[in-house]
Amino acid sequence: MKTAFLFPGQGAQNIGMGKTIAESSPIAAKIFDKANEILGFDLKSICFEGPAEKLNTTSISQPAIFTTSAAVLEVFKNNSETAGITPDVTAGLSLGEYTALYAAGVISFEDALILCSKRGQAMQAAAETNPGAMVCLIGLDAEKTSQLCDQAAEGETLASVNFNCPGQIVISGTKSACERAENLAEKYGAAKAVRLAVSGAFHTKMMASAADALKEALQNAKIADPANIKIIANIDADYYTTGENVREGLIKQLTCPILWQKCMERLLAEGVENFYEIGPGKVLTGLMRRINRKTKVISYS
Repeated sequence: MKTAFLFPGQGAQNIGMGKTIAESSPIAAKIFDKANEILGFDLKSICFEGPAEKLNTTSISQPAIFTTSAAVLEVFKNNSETAGITPDVTAGLSLGEYTALYAAGVISFEDALILCSKRGQAMQAAAETNPGAMVCLIGLDAEKTSQLCDQAAEGETLASVNFNCPGQIVISGTKSACERAENLAEKYGAAKAVRLAVSGAFHTKMMASAADALKEALQNAKIADPANIKIIANIDADYYTTGENVREGLIKQLTCPILWQKCMERLLAEGVENFYEIGPGKVLTGLMRRINRKTKVISYS
């Protein structure tokens, strides 16, 4: 029976995340202390105590989610009940892909954390220079969402960027285009249009400057070729084959759509039966319920 480890992305953060696990496990506590040391500020107290305005900023939430997920993973690996469980494949939603790469042993904790921090800073800077928005549409298929984007764009950037599960697609673009899309959503048959709490048009060409900054940061990171554990890429639902391939995927990810549903469908088609969501929240467990009702995901947070 094949096993997959899944790791959450931005949006999974919550005040207090990792606190209980760090208080009860010296291994987890050590991860948070190591993160503070590497980053040069008290990320641990922001995770444990907030304030929310700080934790929710892109530049903080990204390294915070990665660190919490890594701490939870260490406890998972060292807990007597789960110690023997190893993944055949790892996957992470957008930012979560960095934890997936770390869990698969292709990148060190330090390099992954520095990249998550620089990625968050670069995305926040791009959003401040070029403000945008994201809207989650409930109840529309890809074709209808594409038609809605075409009508609402009016020459501005607006595209489908997160294909999360059947009936849940996130669109991203300029603020005014997103606003027009929200107003048109019902006409196209959407059950709901929910504005996401982000400041930028993530996964569109409006993140090009962030992709350039990340490309530079990636030159200093050591990324090995995947070996025993496969990592499935968000951008094409294919497996990473080399370290260079990983670099390209991480850069592309910032301006390309995230094909989460397709990734999960591929894993299911290839016989993965055991799924573990490792990290804060249960977002991926909820998405799997919509992708394949029969598949159980064990959430470990």
